[in-house]
Amino acid sequence: MGHRFFVFVLVLLFSSGVGISSSQEIGVTPDKVERQLKKEKKKEKREQKMKSGKPVLIPVLAPGYTPELGFLGLAGLMLSFKTKPSDTLIQRSSFPMAVSYSTKGAIVFNSFLKSYWLKDKLRINGEFWFKNMPDNYWGIGYNNAITPPVSDKTTTYKRKWWWINPSFFWQFKKNYFLGINIDLNYTEGYDESEDVAGDPVYQKYNDRPFNSGIGAIFRYDTRDIPVDTHVGLLVDLRASFYSNYLGSMNDYRVYQVEYKQFTDFGQGHVLGWYFKGRFSSGEVPYGEMSQLGSPFDFRGYIWGRFRDNNMMFFLSEYRYRFKNKRGDPGRHGPVVWVGTGTIFSNDADPENNFKFLPDYGLGYRFEIAPGLNIRMDYGIGKDTSAFYFNFNQAF
Repeated sequence: MGHRFFVFVLVLLFSSGVGISSSQEIGVTPDKVERQLKKEKKKEKREQKMKSGKPVLIPVLAPGYTPELGFLGLAGLMLSFKTKPSDTLIQRSSFPMAVSYSTKGAIVFNSFLKSYWLKDKLRINGEFWFKNMPDNYWGIGYNNAITPPVSDKTTTYKRKWWWINPSFFWQFKKNYFLGINIDLNYTEGYDESEDVAGDPVYQKYNDRPFNSGIGAIFRYDTRDIPVDTHVGLLVDLRASFYSNYLGSMNDYRVYQVEYKQFTDFGQGHVLGWYFKGRFSSGEVPYGEMSQLGSPFDFRGYIWGRFRDNNMMFFLSEYRYRFKNKRGDPGRHGPVVWVGTGTIFSNDADPENNFKFLPDYGLGYRFEIAPGLNIRMDYGIGKDTSAFYFNFNQAF
């Protein structure tokens, strides 16, 4: 628990002192006032660059923690830019990237692109990952995820994984998009424990690690800022196909639906709803099964523990921004969420299907630039809990 509180305290210290205190207050020296003035000047300069459409590059060096990786050191950059500074019809693009090394010996790189082009007729997004890490594999299905304890004999192995996932959207009518999704992924396990090596799904697919696919997307999107939404609606429907004809080692299909809606009640109060379903069929490798629980949605569960052909969850999250000296929503504040989700296979086994899991938690956000947040969350589930440090909102 100590490292979790340490990170929270770090952010609270980092995010305090947004205004300038009077030098008459006890313990406030002229040097402190001067430092605060420099911070305010730097902030104003950054905000002016943002308003003028100029690129802003923000370095981030921070500790973090996730249940899969353990305690980690993270170095990253937050790039915010406009593809055409004079174009008032497009919002700023964002491209955060980070590299981490954890106490468990994991090496992780991730990056998320959200960009807007041609008066918002074209949007180019992308997720890019690399992981080489000690991990755990419980097998497929709810019963396998619940039953075996973590041990060197039952669940441990090492996993090398990378994922390249660009997507391209064309806005053919206001808020309506058609898109193409390209998916290249690779999952290879090694140094397996006895039970992992004996798992039939692992045995079948571990020597077929590479998958490549292409998909079609329909999207309706009225969100004001996708990475920090206050108001708007997203409906995203996609179908992706992986085939030997595309260079994939496995033939399978994935269908996905997402629904996100946000309401801004004013004065820093925002309420969001999120439903996601992912459904797969065919020769689905263990690394490409639908997984319930990640740092970006159903927080509190170890990423990869609950996996099967299909997954769905529902979350509701409340976000608040503390007021600044002017009485407007400021740069930091808490969030709370609650939800439920399940995994299930394509058969009708009632003992292994539709076992709904609870999910709830609380977190903290600090806005380092307009629309760009540092995020800390503590999620709680069924007999589990987890802490997360990341960029932007969870959804």
